[in-house]
Amino acid sequence: MKKAVEDILRKIGEDPERQGLVDTPARVEKAFEFFTSGYDTNIEELIGSALFDQNYNEMVLVKDIDIYSLCEHHLLPFFGKCHVAYIPDGKVVGLSKIPRLVDVFSRRLQIQERLTTEIADTINKHVKPLGVAVVIEAKHLCMAMRGVERANSFATTSSMTGVFQSDTKTRAEFLQLINKPSING
Repeated sequence: MKKAVEDILRKIGEDPERQGLVDTPARVEKAFEFFTSGYDTNIEELIGSALFDQNYNEMVLVKDIDIYSLCEHHLLPFFGKCHVAYIPDGKVVGLSKIPRLVDVFSRRLQIQERLTTEIADTINKHVKPLGVAVVIEAKHLCMAMRGVERANSFATTSSMTGVFQSDTKTRAEFLQLINKPSING
């Protein structure tokens, strides 16, 4: 990867031996290893150790989860907030596993639409709830810095399964909850 970064620097007219750039290839390699670390995570191990039998049948919501990902089309960042809810059916998952799951799929080359459905599908598969709802709101630097150059636009995607898809009251409750101000402001 370091050689590829050196080649890119040369291609754009830079000198990879210049003082400010001499360590850039190694830094970029380390950064991309982190940005794409989600490929190395075993989902079964992540979730399986935190599934608990629990007679709880109301909505569980973790909202305002920060996401940072790379657009697979341009390798430019997109970032924003993710909101995840599910209604248990005899099992709950440890609350910290939800943001970790979001991180796993965010730390891959992505499109926002797939990221949204991967999170919902994974919770459905492993937790087997009555339904899952995921909404992601994100700014895409590929839209802000190039192309249409719309710095203030953002994209919203959703994935609803089970009761969130079939019951309008459950869906409305979820949407109302994610639009309420958070405890941080």
